[in-house]
Amino acid sequence: MASHTWSHPFLPSLSNEQIVAQLQWSIWAMNATYGHLPKWFRPPYGGIDNRVRAIVRQFGMQLVLWDYDTRDWLLVADALKHDSEVINGVLQYKRSNGGRGLILEHDSTRRTVDVGVKLQKAMGPDQLTVPQCVGGINYIKSFGKPNI
Repeated sequence: MASHTWSHPFLPSLSNEQIVAQLQWSIWAMNATYGHLPKWFRPPYGGIDNRVRAIVRQFGMQLVLWDYDTRDWLLVADALKHDSEVINGVLQYKRSNGGRGLILEHDSTRRTVDVGVKLQKAMGPDQLTVPQCVGGINYIKSFGKPNI
């Protein structure tokens, strides 16, 4: 699981203080809810510059970008009508590059989660996690389950 900011802004348009706040709130929420601190960070819209990179590093996170956007988020606004549009696009991408690359998916709605499950089945068993691809562990630090 990676951090993705608190409110999904385009980070290069923010001040340093605003970027820090976006990261801090997101990390706090993940730790308070799940009891861990993320090691990975995926910027909204892929928006990154050297200033954002430096701030992300100060939080001990590694930046992760993607090679292919499924555009599954368009399903939410009905800009895409059929789940198969997402699945066929990913399978075509996989065939065209030998199955390499990081694929961007979203879990923000029930529909995108359902499409993600279908997509995982269609892609087959040769998938890896980010830590398996670049080395390392999933989290900087793990804590016990919070008492809520």
